[in-house]
Formats: sequence, C-alpha cells, structure tokens
Amino acid sequence: MLNLLHVLPAFADEEKGIANGLVEINTNSINKYEFITESGQLKLDRVGYSSLAYPVAYGLIPQTWDQDNDMLDFIIANVTEPLVPGSLAEVRVIGIMKFEDGGERDDKIITVLADDKRMDHIKTYEDLGGHWQKETEHYFEHYKDLKKAGTCKVLGFFDTAEAVKIIKECQERYEKDYKPKLTD
Repeated sequence: MLNLLHVLPAFADEEKGIANGLVEINTNSINKYEFITESGQLKLDRVGYSSLAYPVAYGLIPQTWDQDNDMLDFIIANVTEPLVPGSLAEVRVIGIMKFEDGGERDDKIITVLADDKRMDHIKTYEDLGGHWQKETEHYFEHYKDLKKAGTCKVLGFFDTAEAVKIIKECQERYEKDYKPKLTD
C-alpha cells in the first residue's frame, strides 16, 4: 500500500493555491490522531487533556517537513460536515497561524475546502472574522494547559503569500532532511 505522506505532492494546483491535505482530526473532537510518518497509518496519539475541542478540522500537508521535525500542519476552517480521518482533501490556502509548541515552531496553514461553494467568498483568513481568529488562537494557546500550561504560543496570523512561502520552505526541508531517509 502506498504511503500518501510520501507520494502525494504538497500542492494539488499551486497556481490556484490548492494544497493536498490529509485529514487527521475533525472539528469538535478532543481526540488527537496522527499519521505515523514512516508507515502512513493513522493512530490515536492521545485523548485531549481537557474538554477543549478542536474548533477546526486538522491534518498535514504531504511531502513537507516543518521545524518541529514533523510534516507541516494545516487547519480547515468552517467545515460543515465531519470529514473522514485519513481522507485526502484538496484545500485552498488562505493564510497561516505561526505557532510555537514547547519551544519548537509548529506552524498551521489556514485553509478552506477547495470544493465547498460556501467558501468561495473566503479569500484570506481575515474573511473568517475576528471571532474565528480569537477562538482559534484561544484553543491553540490553551489546549495543553492541563498537561503543561504555558507551553503553546500563537505568534500571529499572516497572509496567503506568507503561507505559500512556508509551504515551499517545508517542501525544501522535506527534500533535504527527510526524503533521503526513505528506502525503496
């Protein structure tokens, strides 16, 4: 079975700003699922430490490598129906939330589902509204408080151009630092 983490490109259509995203977690879940990088299998990493539930769907962008030595994360705003964990979603990049977790950079690319007509008017994360931004920032800064308070910090929200720049940096890091470890 092919490991989609290492087969799919990061972008489905780079010109249109559409990335490939592998879904790990649904909106409103407290369970933290993660793909095992080496095998591509989805596993339950942990049950959340509190009743705070993800306000967004969550996953990773294949063939990327972030500064935390893991694939680059993405979040999907305004998902109306639960997504199947492990599924591939084409997502339109609308920004980035720069994030630090335990002293390591762990940025989150902000997206919407590319094929959801209800999202056609959303061009940037700012179109999601101020409350969306506050809720997302609050979640990510506090979801680990009962494990180890104060270890997560949102460093700011940035535009689509910055998000694409970070995806490309993570693609380069993947090619340089991770891909040589793959064996046929």
